[in-house]
Amino acid sequence: MIRGALPLTALVAVTTALAFLLDRKIPALGKVGASLLALILGALLSNFGVVPSRSPVYDSISGPVTNLAIAWLLLSVNLTDVKRAGPRMLGAFTLAVLGSVVGALVGAVMLAGAFGEQTWKLAGTLTGTYSGGSLNFVAVGHALRLPPALFAGGTAADALTTGIWMAATLVLPLWLARLYPPVPNAAFERASEGANGDSDAGEHHPFFAPASVSTLDLAVLMAAGLLLLGASNVVAGWVPQIPAVLWLTTFALLLGQTRPFHRPEGALQLGSLALHFFFVVIGIWSRLADIEAVGIAMFVYTCTVVGIQGLVVYGVGRLARLDLGSISVASQAAVGGPSTALAVAVSREWPGLVLPGIIVGLLGYAVGNYLGIGVANLVHASGVGL
Repeated sequence: MIRGALPLTALVAVTTALAFLLDRKIPALGKVGASLLALILGALLSNFGVVPSRSPVYDSISGPVTNLAIAWLLLSVNLTDVKRAGPRMLGAFTLAVLGSVVGALVGAVMLAGAFGEQTWKLAGTLTGTYSGGSLNFVAVGHALRLPPALFAGGTAADALTTGIWMAATLVLPLWLARLYPPVPNAAFERASEGANGDSDAGEHHPFFAPASVSTLDLAVLMAAGLLLLGASNVVAGWVPQIPAVLWLTTFALLLGQTRPFHRPEGALQLGSLALHFFFVVIGIWSRLADIEAVGIAMFVYTCTVVGIQGLVVYGVGRLARLDLGSISVASQAAVGGPSTALAVAVSREWPGLVLPGIIVGLLGYAVGNYLGIGVANLVHASGVGL
């Protein structure tokens, strides 16, 4: 078993690179996407005993490195771009997020007996992760001080449920196509062309598209990310009622709207790289034994949230005559974040949905933190599980 800090760090880096390489070079695996590949590879390493389930290396990646990923990814969010996602994608994403909130509340009432006084923390954490992806699971879970046993079991259940829903959003468009309006790809392609110059899905893939980044760009981004982390921790010390991650989210969004950071070169690439280090660690934490340790109720809760989200976004989306492409990509953006939304758009050959999916996925990183803390406080105030 590999235990040393340096070998473990190297292995996480190699696994991350391998996930990107498999995504790029093997078309069948490209349909899965680098994020899920990183998670699966990490889970294999852990469940087969190659690496330990706990290490200070993982703590560093899920702490400072993940916070830097949040900062860099949110710096790349220009709120004026939100309108470029289009009303259909924004509408579908809003339904998905609302469905996750409803699912977390329903699950809290259903399973309060299983989780007791920790129900409110779990409700908030699952709201966060199914509004923006696993990045929010760690951010909200740490902010709410989710107990280690529930954190480990929840991480494993979240990873498994995300993988199942990824498969669902890839297959449902084939089964339900006749019930929904056609995907209006042409309109989305024009939006995508405006940002990238052409409409080829491979060229729009942010993990593989060439990026011109100078050493100065990288230095500025590193300094900005660390300053944002420092500022959020200082202000959280002054106002302890508001978790540091919400200050980090707010400060990064505000800084991203200023002229110097209007479209920061390299922010998306650095954030994505740090994010995939984190996905490998999430995979390593995804041990089936951890789900067993906290009971099957944890997996039932994650499936309840995602299942209700699916019913809301596909059901109400059909009534609203939203196309199946926008619904599927938006739903996956809420559950797994922009990288898994990207995988769905690319694998289903919807090039015009790539950019809108990334935009709402990045937006999910922001709203997920706010919603997660908000739902947790709501459940706690209602006395569920107490």
